[in-house]
Amino acid sequence: MTTARGTKGREGGERLVAQNRRATFDYEIEDRFEAGMALMGSEVKSLRAGRCEIGDAYATIEGRELWLHQLYIAPFEQAAHFGHEPRRKRKLLLHRAELTRIGKSLERGGWTLIAIRVCFKDGRAKVELGLARGRSHGDKRQAIAKKTADREARDAIGRAMKGKR
Repeated sequence: MTTARGTKGREGGERLVAQNRRATFDYEIEDRFEAGMALMGSEVKSLRAGRCEIGDAYATIEGRELWLHQLYIAPFEQAAHFGHEPRRKRKLLLHRAELTRIGKSLERGGWTLIAIRVCFKDGRAKVELGLARGRSHGDKRQAIAKKTADREARDAIGRAMKGKR
C-alpha cells in the first residue's frame, strides 16, 4: 500500500541527521563502515526530529558485539514514562566479517572507531563509523594548508573560466 509520501512506513533514499565534521580534521580516517543501530522507539522519534549530537561518539568491541558510546539523542518529550537515557550505549548491527576486520585493526594499536555521521537510509537509522588514527598538531597544520591551497586553486580556475566566457 502506498501513501502520499511513497511506500507505507518507509522513507525513500537517505536523510542526514547529524555529522561529525570535526572528525576529518582531528583524525586520519582509513576505512569507513555503515552499521545499523538497535534503538528504542523514543530514540527513533527524537532522531527523526534531528535532535542528536555526535561529537564525542565512539565505538568499541565488547565480546562479539559492537557498541556505540557517547552518542547523545535528546529525550523525546511525549514519551513520558517510556523515554530513554540520552547517552546510553547502543548496540550496533554489523556483519560478522566486518566486525572481525575492525577487531583486527583495533588490536594493532593506535586506531580508534569514531562515529562520522548518523542518517536514515530507507527508513532505518544508520551510523557511519570511521577507523581512524589521531592527527598530531603538525598534521593538522598540513591539512589546513592543503585545504586552503585546494580552495585557492578552485577559485582561480573559476575566475579564469568566467573571464573566458
